[in-house]
Amino acid sequence: MDETRAREVLAAAGVLPGSARDAALLALGENAVFAAGDLVVKVGRDAELLERARRELDIAVWLAKAGVPAVRAAAAEALLVEGHPVTVWHRLPDPVRPAEPRDLAELLRVVHALPAPPFALPARELLGGVERWLRLAGDAIDPADAAYLRERRDGFAGAAARLTPVLPVGPIHGDALPRNVYVGPDGPVLVDLETFSFDLREHDLVVMALSRDRYGLPAAAYEGFVSAYGWDVREWEGCSVLRGARETASCAWVAQHAASNPKALAEFRRRVASLRDGDESVRWYSF
Repeated sequence: MDETRAREVLAAAGVLPGSARDAALLALGENAVFAAGDLVVKVGRDAELLERARRELDIAVWLAKAGVPAVRAAAAEALLVEGHPVTVWHRLPDPVRPAEPRDLAELLRVVHALPAPPFALPARELLGGVERWLRLAGDAIDPADAAYLRERRDGFAGAAARLTPVLPVGPIHGDALPRNVYVGPDGPVLVDLETFSFDLREHDLVVMALSRDRYGLPAAAYEGFVSAYGWDVREWEGCSVLRGARETASCAWVAQHAASNPKALAEFRRRVASLRDGDESVRWYSF
């Protein structure tokens, strides 16, 4: 789904007071995210994401009732428009500063203290999207690379299922990065709730450990995250397993853009090569 197609779906949804052509594109990944006036609209890549979109709305309501600072839904139902899920959200005020790892840690402490919601949350299917992302990549990637990632997926899925956690199992954000925190005038707010799960809390902490190792997060920023949360997941013997699983998923995620974006293809090849070589020092770049 490119921007043109996403705008066509946005127009067909009829959820904005003005023209879809005038909406600002905020992000284009698994969802196209548009803003107009006091609303934000997410257009999902395909119909497979409809159930996840519905669950994200349920999660938003649950977090609101629990008093957790998080984005709020502006419509109660997810629409399916021309094969694409569409959800509508209240637009947050302008940020007062960029989110920092410590902001994320403080929100994770709140989320990790929550009991289970009154509806079922799935397990964190960290590797669940790999097949779909590789399928979307099609012929743009080497079939041998796709086969390699499928093999890694299966191996890490089995290893992750055998882990013994340190922290209690419970609700997690599932994609715990500073980019999913918005610091407004009232403080940090969680956004992108679609990966909320009921699983090992360590999932949320490994994300930042990988950011330090692969994406250039400064050591001081990581230490600030650890200090604010109160524990360093790298002390846990299972850290390398969840880290490897997330690396596999992150590599496959980039693949879905490879057919239409040469930079994504180059980044995909960089990541696969570093995994094949077992070189954990190769820098990855956010996409």
